[in-house]
Amino acid sequence: MPKNKGKGGKNRKRGKNEADDEKRELVFKEDGQEYAQVLRMLGNGRCEAMCIDGTKRLCHIRGKMHKKVWIAAGDIILVGLRDYQARSNFSDTLFLLFDDKADVILKYMPDEARLLKAYGELPENTRLNEGIANGLDEEDEGAGDDYIEFEDEDIDKI
Repeated sequence: MPKNKGKGGKNRKRGKNEADDEKRELVFKEDGQEYAQVLRMLGNGRCEAMCIDGTKRLCHIRGKMHKKVWIAAGDIILVGLRDYQARSNFSDTLFLLFDDKADVILKYMPDEARLLKAYGELPENTRLNEGIANGLDEEDEGAGDDYIEFEDEDIDKI
């Protein structure tokens, strides 16, 4: 039987994201970059995102983030815009649905997204991901009251 020369297996590799809890410096957009909100995940390392400039783009999650940073619908991301359009036969069908393509550079944490909105980088009408994740927004406080209340007498009659 061979000796184990490694430092652990699959479970050790899973615990590598422990340093994400630390505060990181807020990254602002530069030339050739844009803020976007993920509309839906498409699979194969791609997502559909609506950029702040009003363009719907097909975004590719780069390999450094793939399977390490989990992106969901409603997340605020930083995308790098492409100057060129490399098109293949397969992507021609997807290209008809989107105006442009982009690469996902960074996913903002919820507190970072709130800071971007406070600094005026994101428009005021942008709904951040905590409203989508919880199912209720600040304006929709009364939306959780849509339920029917039965009384004991009604149940006994049935």
